[in-house]
Amino acid sequence: MWYVYIIRSVSFPDQVYTGATADPKQRIADHNAGKSPHTSKFTPWKLCWYCAFPDKFKALEFERYLKSHSGRAFANKRLCPPSSLLRISFA
Repeated sequence: MWYVYIIRSVSFPDQVYTGATADPKQRIADHNAGKSPHTSKFTPWKLCWYCAFPDKFKALEFERYLKSHSGRAFANKRLCPPSSLLRISFA
């Protein structure tokens, strides 16, 4: 199972990152630990949205869409509005 996720910076709410991973719990921990150069400046991060996909190809395809101009607009309106910092966690 692969996941596409959107995280939002708690300190800088305008900063949003979209990614794909097989282990979302570990990946978000890596973002918060500063292990990703792109997200290390804006820690801490909160999970805003995620979705499971049956295979890596489908997940990467949807991640690519969410990183496009129209995908960002869709995500900001429907998946992770700027005013939201949902409390979603992986148990």
